[in-house]
Amino acid sequence: MKIKFAHTNIISCNWEKLAQFYINVFGCELVYPERNLQGEWIDKVTNLSNVHIRGIHLRLPGYADGPTLEIFTYNKQDENNGPPAINKPGFAHIAFLVDDVQYYFDKVIEHGGSALGALAEQEVADAGILTIAYMRDPEGNLVEILNWR
Repeated sequence: MKIKFAHTNIISCNWEKLAQFYINVFGCELVYPERNLQGEWIDKVTNLSNVHIRGIHLRLPGYADGPTLEIFTYNKQDENNGPPAINKPGFAHIAFLVDDVQYYFDKVIEHGGSALGALAEQEVADAGILTIAYMRDPEGNLVEILNWR
């Protein structure tokens, strides 16, 4: 039996704006077609009534035909939760291995994101020097940027 990682999904308030952030900052690429999902089948899958989902997949950098980041907006959103916390059980963050953490730190802020904490550098025994920062995209989702040398 074969298995292969397919995608990670982010539910967004505005899928077009959030997708553009990941394109502008990390060089993700659009994977068409745009998704426009509605009807009895998607109601059944989501266990929601009269659901309408719009969105797109983004190819992650470094992959010619690899996993994607799926960004969706629902017509009915559950907005009772606060922003994700770095230590809350469940999905925590998406991570990008970059050549220059400071450059991407600045680029995240330039494109409407924010810093969760400060950029840090730490030597890790038998692994090298880690440069790392946790950031938030414009909708508050956690993004890790890191480099090893």
